[in-house]
Amino acid sequence: MLKPYGEVVHAPFEVSHTEKDLALLTERIHNLSDGETRVILEATGIYHLPVVTFLQQNDIFVCVINPLLMKKYCDISLRQGKTDRMDSLKIANYGIDNWYHLTEYLPEDEAYAELRLLSRQYLHYTSLKIKAKVNLTNLLDKTMPGVKPLLRSQPEHSNHEKLCAVVSRYWHFDNIIRFSETRFVKDFTCWAKKKGFYANEKKAYVLYSLAKQGITTLSSQLQSTKMLIQEAVRVLSEIETTLTVILSDMKTIAQVLPGYSVALAMPGIGPTLAVRIVAEVGDICRFHSANALIAYAGLDSPPHQSGLLSVKRSISKRGSPTLRKTGFEIINSIRKAKPSHDNAVYTFMQKKEAEGKPVKVAKIAGLNKFLRIYYARVKETLSD
Repeated sequence: MLKPYGEVVHAPFEVSHTEKDLALLTERIHNLSDGETRVILEATGIYHLPVVTFLQQNDIFVCVINPLLMKKYCDISLRQGKTDRMDSLKIANYGIDNWYHLTEYLPEDEAYAELRLLSRQYLHYTSLKIKAKVNLTNLLDKTMPGVKPLLRSQPEHSNHEKLCAVVSRYWHFDNIIRFSETRFVKDFTCWAKKKGFYANEKKAYVLYSLAKQGITTLSSQLQSTKMLIQEAVRVLSEIETTLTVILSDMKTIAQVLPGYSVALAMPGIGPTLAVRIVAEVGDICRFHSANALIAYAGLDSPPHQSGLLSVKRSISKRGSPTLRKTGFEIINSIRKAKPSHDNAVYTFMQKKEAEGKPVKVAKIAGLNKFLRIYYARVKETLSD
């Protein structure tokens, strides 16, 4: 705890994240009655949130500093020692030096906070789903090589629903060729009808032919073969179920937020991408302009000019990587959909490509344009 000119009121001390210790800390802060008191914290993911919440509930001004700003501030020192005590002094000195530029931490709206949490979990389970797919594919290359491209699901089913169902039932080519061709086709079509899949006899014949000619490298006689295949299918199916539940909750929350209808109305964006962009951008009111949103996405390109020297710089990437990732998925979706020429984002990307810009540069420019349009339309919706 410091006063101006570096006067130490309290030397660095440890505080546990318990109600007892935080209450003692609050009492110490309130006892500093001579003048205004402010608490400065460095952002640490979610670890600092209990402290911020407790202090703000006790009417204490709290400012949360970006770690990059603190790093740059600490870099002015010739000696780069680092301990918890030294860090606390540096953060306190930063607060004194930047007293009139400190802004109070504003907690995120509950709906946006929940949506962001669900979005992070959605991305986490998506990465697990990719790994589960790769694992299942590797196993199938040993027991049923070539079966994956053959089994495509109908639009009403998820991409791997039919594949998982077929693999779970047969799991090895040996279990197919033990039937006669006619009997297998009958067995396959009857099973497909019960499961709600299209009973395609032609595909059943192709699958039987593939099983007869396929070369397997993992024996069906091994005790672990069936277990490994069926467990891989079960894990992938459960992850897909979890993703469906998370996405359903996200849509329920996002439907009442202004950004969802705006994003959904833009060509090339479906419900999944719409709810994800709302989750990553959050409350649009926390950005004072479209440029601030662009900077938050890390798409800004700060100028670098000195005298006659003027350097073209790439995007800063100092922002939310998840927002950039979601944004690029949106841009790829728009490019794939190829909306009519009156779509500003798609037209702008085509213009940049016609000017000779690389596709990646055109995508970045398109994402920049998309975020500006999104910002303006959500602001317009809020003003109405």
